[in-house]
Amino acid sequence: MDVRNAFLHGDLHEEVYMRPPPGYSSPSGKVCHLRKSLYGLKQAPRNWFAKLCSALTTYGFTQSYSEYSLFTFRQHKFFIAVLVYVDDLIIVGDDSAAVARFKSYLHTCFHMKDLGKLKYFLGLEVARGKEGIFLSQRKYALDIVIEAGLLGYKLVFLPMEQNHGLALDTSEYMAHPDQYRRLVGRLIYLTITRPELCYVVHTLAQFMQSPRIRHWEAALRVVHYLKGQPGQGILLWADKDLQVKGFCDFDWARCPLTRRSLTGYFILLGNSPVSWKTKKQHTVSRSSAKAEYRSMATAVCELKWPKGLLVSLGVPLPTPPIL
Repeated sequence: MDVRNAFLHGDLHEEVYMRPPPGYSSPSGKVCHLRKSLYGLKQAPRNWFAKLCSALTTYGFTQSYSEYSLFTFRQHKFFIAVLVYVDDLIIVGDDSAAVARFKSYLHTCFHMKDLGKLKYFLGLEVARGKEGIFLSQRKYALDIVIEAGLLGYKLVFLPMEQNHGLALDTSEYMAHPDQYRRLVGRLIYLTITRPELCYVVHTLAQFMQSPRIRHWEAALRVVHYLKGQPGQGILLWADKDLQVKGFCDFDWARCPLTRRSLTGYFILLGNSPVSWKTKKQHTVSRSSAKAEYRSMATAVCELKWPKGLLVSLGVPLPTPPIL
């Protein structure tokens, strides 16, 4: 569901004044005293979320401590979960009548628009089947290829060379670095459903301040790779295995400039990937053992997140998470 003019629903608690809007005649030296939230105010997003939280808690929802944008509701034999992103709501329930009553309640609180079953959300394409739910960003990936002008070019099967040496590159700086920043920024969002791009994007994002020509060529190589597999994504399996397990690894002193080690982890719920990341460690490890322990500590912290999320959803864990 989508909330129309969401920021106009917020209640303004501060005393805020604004200049008269264009086209409105007012006496000279006079200003407007706002009574309600308005688009453009820095308080508007917070006030809108507070208004929405109040409406949901009044209905009986409970806000999750593991994910503040998740609200759950249990009564008798049915369950409803609501996931919020600004003015967009994803509603999940095991009783169609209870979900319909909740939607009617939302219509009485706000001016809502029902968009039907979830198919497309924030660039994510959702497809359902007997095996589970498939998430991809096919249209988003094709838009990146088209914008880069590489739709008719040849494919590559690896997004980055193994021994790239980009950190020590001394080629010329780009004349228009904003192009590089825009492309890498779009690739960062693509890693939501493409775990295999995490290391590549992590490497390219280190040169956003002053990208060189070779950095730009490496970013274009990723676009060549996307052209061959634009619809690749992740499958959330419909099995009943809820074992949380994580894999982590490290690369000691990987960065040739700072000598900081690299950490990577991959979290699974059953056979479904739910979280992944590649990141430099915050401090320099003087031994590979220290780097390994830091990598394990980072993965354990991330393992606690799906565990808390499942507790919020009322799903008991059969066994402790495995690293």
